[in-house]
Amino acid sequence: MNKYNIPGVKTFEYTKIIGIEYIEFGKNILIDDFVLIYATAKMKFGNYIHIASFTTMTGGEYLELGDFSGISHGSRILTGSDDFKDWGFANSTIDEKYRNVKRAPVIVGKFADVGCNCVVLPGVTIGEGASVGACSVVTRDLEPWGIYLGNKRVGWRNKDGIMKSYEQFLKDQAEKK
Repeated sequence: MNKYNIPGVKTFEYTKIIGIEYIEFGKNILIDDFVLIYATAKMKFGNYIHIASFTTMTGGEYLELGDFSGISHGSRILTGSDDFKDWGFANSTIDEKYRNVKRAPVIVGKFADVGCNCVVLPGVTIGEGASVGACSVVTRDLEPWGIYLGNKRVGWRNKDGIMKSYEQFLKDQAEKK
């Protein structure tokens, strides 16, 4: 099934995309059932991306998913949120002049993965090849090729091994043509 008939993108009956005109899609993208993408600003999705079920992407600012990135089940990618600390009401039914909304771009780098049930807050860049562990809340930029639980780096990914697999992938793709 391909609910939205987007070339190179597979969607399902219960995939929900609002503001599709704001989204630039690459190829070989899989967006599972029960994903909500609400675009009111530009979004750019690279190639070979998987967005797993029950994921939400919203907020009203730029979002980019790099090639070969993955967003796992139940994650939330927020490019905008009410700031509950200061003066504003935190309620979407109220005019924005009474709210303290913070919006900032979110970038998920090439080869990066966001684990199950993560929350990525506005203004975060997840560096190339970084992996975010399940149930993390990401509030700041993450360095390339790190393994993170929340904002804390707990290890490094094998960049050389991943790049070797990538080179083999490209070679195999070229041979298919």
